Amino acid sequence: MARTQKGACLVVGVGDGVGSAIARAFAAEGYEVCMTRRPRHLDQLEALAEQIRADGCRARAYGVDARQEAEMVALFDKIEAEVGPLEVVVFNIGANVRFGIVETTAQVFSKVWEMACFAGFLTGREAARVMVPRGRGTILFTGASASLRGKDGFSAFASAKAGLRALAQSLAREMGPQGVHVAHVVVDGAIDGVFTRQMRDDVQGLLDRDEILKPDEIAANYVWLHNQPRSAWTHEIDLRPHSETW
Repeated sequence: MARTQKGACLVVGVGDGVGSAIARAFAAEGYEVCMTRRPRHLDQLEALAEQIRADGCRARAYGVDARQEAEMVALFDKIEAEVGPLEVVVFNIGANVRFGIVETTAQVFSKVWEMACFAGFLTGREAARVMVPRGRGTILFTGASASLRGKDGFSAFASAKAGLRALAQSLAREMGPQGVHVAHVVVDGAIDGVFTRQMRDDVQGLLDRDEILKPDEIAANYVWLHNQPRSAWTHEIDLRPHSETW
């Protein structure tokens, strides 16, 4: 496959919901979308890439553990060499778990931090490495309400997401003057998808009343952030249904 003319978009952490929607949205914009998921889910990711290609767009799937430094360095080098310059990088790993503090083991806390924060650091660092010399690019991080406040049962998740938010702020202050746009998206509320539909039976009613976040509409905001002129960049936005209490 020839190198893309518009450039590449990397989405780290592509599941069945928001990650897939983000990948489809940037593919529709003309970017060759490179998607990652842990190796054991590569078959599912390959199926998504095939669907995107069937729609006339460009997509590739990579089985990568985003917590592993060597794998992430190699991934960025491979995309830059074989696909094209990375114009957009999205970090979308969630790692949302709920345990009371006494039941939260060191292993759980460490794993959640590695997935939702440390992997974000590796993604941001490698994106900066290839974007700064060109003086352009966009790095987007998916946050949650836990990015802003802790809640009972979410000590591990809130700690990781708050750390990711601080990382995004630090990157934005460092990268902005060098031409790289860094933004953090707080996604606050239930999201329509396989997991939510398995947990509750009122999703269709919520959709009809616009009381649940829709992945495609979340993804549209990521594209909007990337397309902002640098005279008016947004660093952080929050997305929630009109009925959500906050």
